[in-house]
Amino acid sequence: MSLFIPSTTQTCPCQINPLSETDSPLSYQECCQPYHNAFYDDEVGGLKAETAERLMRSRYSAFVLIKPDYIVKTTLPAQQALLDVTSVESWAKETDWAGLEIVKHTPKLGKRHAQVEFEAYFNTKDNARDLAEKIQAHHELSTFVKTKDKFSNDARWYFLDPTVAITVTQKQPCICGSGEKFKRCCGGYLG
Repeated sequence: MSLFIPSTTQTCPCQINPLSETDSPLSYQECCQPYHNAFYDDEVGGLKAETAERLMRSRYSAFVLIKPDYIVKTTLPAQQALLDVTSVESWAKETDWAGLEIVKHTPKLGKRHAQVEFEAYFNTKDNARDLAEKIQAHHELSTFVKTKDKFSNDARWYFLDPTVAITVTQKQPCICGSGEKFKRCCGGYLG
């Protein structure tokens, strides 16, 4: 669980952009809190991100608010056991997050994939300038896949983590459960 719990009127972390003003930013209660709460309340069939961008925003806020379990559970299920939750938590705690900018959202790549290009800003100490803080950006193009549960036909977006080492041949069934061969599905995004 998070060490910092924003007030219900505080601006949601995913709504803060240190380089430009956000028009009418949403509060945490109006933005990412319902997604985080649905996860932590363990609601079956609870609130799900309706787009890849929405999932990416809720994941960014989870990093800021130090919710490593949310980060892991919103990663593709085939990759979840390979993630180090302690490392995720350490990275979230050690980073002085400063804001988020969505550069581009491509909502449809093929049948079930989407991409979000973003910059996550963070503060660093510039030792050459008397420990003055300066903002840097982590630029990323993230891929997401929408999967359906075989039993309930419930669809949900997941993050495809390219840093997770998995052993899959191009002709094996895809790790997302689509039924297609890996090379024709997620393989093109995890290369």
